[in-house]
Amino acid sequence: MAKKLIGPLVQLLPLADLPLHGALADQALEIIENGGIVVEHGRIVDTGSYSTLVDKYNTDCVLIQLEEPSVCLPSYIDCHTHIAFGGNRANDFALRNAGASYLEIAEAGGGIWSTVQHTRHASVEELTTSIVQRALDLLRQGITTIEVKSGYGLSVEQEVKTLRAIQHAQKQLPVDLIPTRLAAHIKPRDFDGDANSYLEKMATELFPILRQENLTHRIDAFVEKSAFSAEEIRPYYQKAKEQGFDITVHADQFTTSGSAIAVELGAVSADHLEASTEQEIQLLAKSDTVAVALPGASLGLGCAYTPARRLLDEGAILAIATDWNPGSAPMGQLLTQASILATAEKLSNAEVLAAVTYRAAKALNLTDRGTLGKGQLADFNIYATTNYQNITYMQGTLLPQQVWKNGELIYTKGQ
Repeated sequence: MAKKLIGPLVQLLPLADLPLHGALADQALEIIENGGIVVEHGRIVDTGSYSTLVDKYNTDCVLIQLEEPSVCLPSYIDCHTHIAFGGNRANDFALRNAGASYLEIAEAGGGIWSTVQHTRHASVEELTTSIVQRALDLLRQGITTIEVKSGYGLSVEQEVKTLRAIQHAQKQLPVDLIPTRLAAHIKPRDFDGDANSYLEKMATELFPILRQENLTHRIDAFVEKSAFSAEEIRPYYQKAKEQGFDITVHADQFTTSGSAIAVELGAVSADHLEASTEQEIQLLAKSDTVAVALPGASLGLGCAYTPARRLLDEGAILAIATDWNPGSAPMGQLLTQASILATAEKLSNAEVLAAVTYRAAKALNLTDRGTLGKGQLADFNIYATTNYQNITYMQGTLLPQQVWKNGELIYTKGQ
């Protein structure tokens, strides 16, 4: 397969050689003007001045010339979604905005248990179709790596069904789905036993199936008063780690304790953090656990944002994801959410772009994507604009003209 040289680009932002931890000024961004990008076998071969690359590779590559002024940067990574679900919870949103409490909504037939019932009634084929449709919506935004959680099955059989649906969806998509098992979302109402018994059953019966069918290498849990306490979840996570699973934590959404258990056990990420105090900020800042902000949940619930500015200033790794789910975060618009968070928390463009590319890759324990450095996956977006700042300025309404995955053009706007 011949090399491909794509260009010329008014601006090329490789996002390579930037720090993983802490604050980033826009001045730290390398911006290659009149640039080009060379790909082969799905990987980045070279980046630099377009004219220099033409001279260097002219006899050894296919030139793919762009017809309009363009900006290129790595494709995005949505490192926290719940797009494997059945049903709809528009009524929850209406009730919440009318002043109903979480408990009142649940008593009215809404909440997570509503989605569990709809998801259980959906077939594997129906779940697969809905995952594919939602993933294609994310692809059109320039997202080529998508984490997808189970967690609306809440039984061995139903969790396996959901993870199999994610596996089937992957076969129909040009993007990468990263499955995560969230059987510890809540204790299901129909489980005859306490939280510890439920977690023991999930660990004993479900972990071996995950390994046998290669359904996921990631285990998540909701550490919260309404779900599982840190004390209840610790042995569950320890079993997961002993069996070689990566762990991630729904942490500090309404009350604290989740981020502490995440740091203690070396979780790859602690996600939400809207309730994090200075104590939790310091714990995360001194660790390699990625702090994942989910502004869509703040917008959906009308609650505070993750303290992103403080986390960055203290040296934490900050990623931003959609949390796309049917209840608290139905938007599913990554750049819109990230741009709104940037306004509220005063994040630089560099910090936003890092949070949805290479820092989001870290939250998934992936080292082969998120930048356009040599040897990285050739996953990148091309925008019909002359200034990369327009991407956040337009708050998600400026969509990529082209999306490339593994060195192949997989999406062209309007086609």
